[in-house]
Amino acid sequence: MKKFLDENFVLETATAQKLYREHAKDMPIIDYHCHLSPEDIANDRQFKNLYEIWLEGDHYKWRAMRTNGVDESFCTGDKSPYEKFEKWAETVPYTMRNPLYHWTHMELKAYFGVEKLLNKDTAKEIYEHCSALLNTPEYSVRNLLRKMKVKVVCTTDDPADTLEFHQKIKDDGFEVKVLPTFRADKAMAIEDANAFIAYIEKLGETAGMKISSYKDLKNALRKRHDFFHEMGGRLSDHGLEHVYASKYNNNEIKTIFNKALIKAELKPKEITKFKSAMLVFLAEMDHEKGWTQQFHLGALRNNSSRMMRELGPDTGFDSIGDFEMAKPLSKFLDRLDNKDKLAKTILYNLNPRDNYLMGTMTGNFNDGSTPGKIQFGTGWWFLDQKEAMEWQMNALSNLGLLSRFVGMLTDSRSFMSFPRHDYFRRILCNLLGNDIENGLLPEEEMKWIGKIVEDVCYNNANEFFGF
Repeated sequence: MKKFLDENFVLETATAQKLYREHAKDMPIIDYHCHLSPEDIANDRQFKNLYEIWLEGDHYKWRAMRTNGVDESFCTGDKSPYEKFEKWAETVPYTMRNPLYHWTHMELKAYFGVEKLLNKDTAKEIYEHCSALLNTPEYSVRNLLRKMKVKVVCTTDDPADTLEFHQKIKDDGFEVKVLPTFRADKAMAIEDANAFIAYIEKLGETAGMKISSYKDLKNALRKRHDFFHEMGGRLSDHGLEHVYASKYNNNEIKTIFNKALIKAELKPKEITKFKSAMLVFLAEMDHEKGWTQQFHLGALRNNSSRMMRELGPDTGFDSIGDFEMAKPLSKFLDRLDNKDKLAKTILYNLNPRDNYLMGTMTGNFNDGSTPGKIQFGTGWWFLDQKEAMEWQMNALSNLGLLSRFVGMLTDSRSFMSFPRHDYFRRILCNLLGNDIENGLLPEEEMKWIGKIVEDVCYNNANEFFGF
């Protein structure tokens, strides 16, 4: 019987273990998509306790706690940090076979050397041990990044963000690159006139101009896009239910924008046309600067209207959606490709039914200009666990080139999530190692397969993004 979370965790064969030890374990990390706080990095935040760094904004844990019958006051409410942590500790044994169980214990071990299982009985001891370490200089945010061998962090930022904290990090000469990612979803959200008008006012202030026309909106976004580039940004990101690809003309979009400014009711077709036009405009800017565009597709968000009113978004009430993907995505990519304005692209799906759809879609628009120009992104959100990462890599292997894959990211708000890269690397090595041991890949090509592991873990991303 194998021991839980030992050095060969997930690694089922001797060959998988060899690949991991010699080619994956010590590779540095490029975390090219996450939601870490630039302010925390700029200020080199020192977390006071294990709750602050681990549970304060983690809707994965809140969701599990609610499912376990824990009252909201222990998730996002007014209970003390330790009371909230204790309820999480009581929940952990109930998370067995959920990825949270693996992540929890991998993180405790990697950061704090804790090998005991977290539960109600060990909660106080683990909390006090970890909190004491967090109050030492070695556990400041910047030192945590160094500890995890992180080379690049790409945060997720709105065009209206000032990027003042990115500037401070840059001015400080911090050796870990902390770069902004351009996420302009709010500039497309014309369906809510009040929120849209408030947003373009904020965007105009940041861009130093008044936005009173569609042309002004595009100019403001271009100014911010230019500034993001100056700050080292090389990626954009979109979190959409699906890609928008309706036909439109420029006069239609001007009219739709003007209607939104006076809060006139917009028809569904008008909303879709506006979003389609904005996606093309943003994508063309990315192409002009040699950026990579990312599309996170398929989330059905804020399902509980009651909890949305009480807590707001990103609090654990989202799920997988079943939107149409193939036709609009194909039309959108083809529209850009026809004009030779298709930037490097990463496609992430949330519904596992779309794995083969995404795997084949990427092949339609790879043109030989860049290895893996159109990427099938790693397992995202509800698919960010062992089984679903295997599904994604198997689909990619069957339909494309796993060897050109840009690999893993955390997509996390927590500075304790970097062991997810290690989790991914173990899964990758296990897949390849098992294939070798089963005669599906040649043992005599171990050196080459080892190179593939290193490339997927780090080298491909480093070359692809060109930070």
